[in-house]
Amino acid sequence: MKTEANIALQAESENEHTTPYQKRTLFASTVGYALDGMDMMILGVCFSLISTSFNLTKADLGTLTSVTLLGAVLGGILFGILADKYGRVRVFSWTILIFSLFTGLCAISPNYECFLIFRFLSGLGLGGEFGIGMTLVSESWPKNKRSRATSIVALGFQAGIILAALTVNFIGEIYGWRWAFAIGVLPALFVAWTRKGLKEPEIWQNLKAQNKNKIAIGKLFKNPRTIATTTGLTIACAVQNFGFYGLMVWMPNMIATELKLPFKNTMFWTISTTIGMSLGILIFGWLCDKFGRRPSYILFLFVSAVSIWFYFHQTDMFILIIFGSAIGFFVNGMMGGYGALLAEHYPTDARSSAENIIFNVGRGIAGISQVLIAYLATVYSISYALALLSAAYLLSAAAFVFLIPETKGKELE
Repeated sequence: MKTEANIALQAESENEHTTPYQKRTLFASTVGYALDGMDMMILGVCFSLISTSFNLTKADLGTLTSVTLLGAVLGGILFGILADKYGRVRVFSWTILIFSLFTGLCAISPNYECFLIFRFLSGLGLGGEFGIGMTLVSESWPKNKRSRATSIVALGFQAGIILAALTVNFIGEIYGWRWAFAIGVLPALFVAWTRKGLKEPEIWQNLKAQNKNKIAIGKLFKNPRTIATTTGLTIACAVQNFGFYGLMVWMPNMIATELKLPFKNTMFWTISTTIGMSLGILIFGWLCDKFGRRPSYILFLFVSAVSIWFYFHQTDMFILIIFGSAIGFFVNGMMGGYGALLAEHYPTDARSSAENIIFNVGRGIAGISQVLIAYLATVYSISYALALLSAAYLLSAAAFVFLIPETKGKELE
């Protein structure tokens, strides 16, 4: 007869081996999130080119980002609910198709108004993809590796950023920004593999077999404790997105406009910062699995708040590039933990909804903040506006201290 110790030892041993299914979910979700990163970064790096083409103001550019993120919020809510009802894999493929189609249509926009509409519609797919991919990975990987697995998914976003920088500098700068967006049609080919190579997670299939795959969005607010958790997680996601888009969308613009440096320098800065982000994500996932979610987040948030204040007062390109890696390490390293963090607080019938709604509402709040950054950049300077990010990171740290419980080692319900 097996003792409890032997059973636990066997389970731990099984968790050390990665199954082919786990690898497939990880690959699909990582590629999906890479498309997300590539799309948003192409927009940011192309800001100056698009601005020249359509004769836009800084406020117009801020609106472009905000409209995309508004679409992501609505898409996140819609597709998150649908994924809980109809399955993660099926709805995941829908989001990529929508994103690909309208990103490609951006390339043939005759004016700013059409471009704005296509950005909103592509944002619908963009918002749906994140939470579903993270849910897929969280439900298929063991609890002792969950944060590390979602960290690898988050690395996909960084790969997308580097691809965007290379695409714009070697295609967009030569042939124009429209060709950079035209490449966005290609991910549609990925959908065929996704539908053929993946099955639904067992935990969701069991839910469906019991006919319990109902719309359960109310479980995000079922009692005061859950309301506090949902509020805290929304604050954290808003700050994460506010910081990321503030850094990655506006910093290249500051380099090209306020600092009057050559456009190609934005590529070097982007790659340097993204390398730092990638290292931060990998290490952060390990820290979360080893020491817990809350202490890892609080540490990174505090360091981000302190360091970013000094960083945005620098004007030397060499310093910006070298220390950009360090800033990226802390500012976006935390992205690696959100997939697991959100998944662990909610049951299976509401998990995809929670992942998408909370993260994308945070994105939406961050989108509104881009208009604020644009206003401050116009009245004062971009560097002044971005320095205000420090206060936001302290707010997020407070949310982890007072509102968000620890979930390290938690079994999914």
